[in-house]
Amino acid sequence: MEAQKPAELTEADAIRLAQQGDAPAFERIYELHRRRVYSLCLRMVSNTTEAEDLTQEAFLQLFRKIATFRGESAFSTWLHRLAVNVVLMRLRKKSLPESSLDEATDPDDEGDGPRRDFGTPDLRLSGAVDRMNLQRAIEELPQGYRGIFVLHDVQGYEHNEIAEIMGCSVGNSKSQLHKARMRLRELLHEKERDRARQKRRAEADAHEEASDTDA
Repeated sequence: MEAQKPAELTEADAIRLAQQGDAPAFERIYELHRRRVYSLCLRMVSNTTEAEDLTQEAFLQLFRKIATFRGESAFSTWLHRLAVNVVLMRLRKKSLPESSLDEATDPDDEGDGPRRDFGTPDLRLSGAVDRMNLQRAIEELPQGYRGIFVLHDVQGYEHNEIAEIMGCSVGNSKSQLHKARMRLRELLHEKERDRARQKRRAEADAHEEASDTDA
């Protein structure tokens, strides 16, 4: 029976062969997942060169640890947990502000009143600002907030998957996402106010220049 070409391997077969040390099978896994891993890294660090470096580091870690994958979760979830850990280690080395994922959920979250489903899309963020402002605001989020926001609102993971990737509870994932969105709104409003001030200043300068020309 003719051996399958790497590009014809299913993910399951590629994982099984890669665990046995098959290099072409590992290359197949890399081709299947590199774009999404790179996208995840890029969203978290907002630097293409660093994201490429982190992607390579994540797959290097995968090469070392793939034999430990037992299939108890989806392979993509397991891989992304590994990638997130690589990114967070890099961010910690940079001493960026950090938010603990072990924080208790807000007291209000446990109240008896109507509860907002923190896992649903936040329409107040949609279309509120241009993409550049949103990306800049995401960059300013603390590590924990940023990681969960990117995984949920950008990558599309469910809270149970995020809890597994980030090593926190589902409740904490929902709480952190809520706090991330609240902080994003604050940052976006700040940027909008800054932009409005700059616009008024530019208009005032232009008016003053026009007055000087007419004089």
